[in-house]
Amino acid sequence: MSKIDKLVIRLLSRPKDFTYAEAKVLLNYLGFEEYQKGKTSGSRVRFQRSTDKVSILMHRPHPSEILKSYVIDQLIEFYGKWGNHE
Repeated sequence: MSKIDKLVIRLLSRPKDFTYAEAKVLLNYLGFEEYQKGKTSGSRVRFQRSTDKVSILMHRPHPSEILKSYVIDQLIEFYGKWGNHE
């Protein structure tokens, strides 16, 4: 089982300690790049896949790196919708 497979299984278990870094690894694997509007963009981050222009917006957590449960739910929904379209 690959690291990505393990990460997806972890995400689908809705852990209380899923981090922004883990989400970024998963999204990067699916072909998404992180975009921010410089230092003044705040905590809102957009991930976009250049091949089909699909994007997702999420809040980068602070001061902790742990994602809120609603963001994990969004990632699960997002993965279910676009995860197999690599």
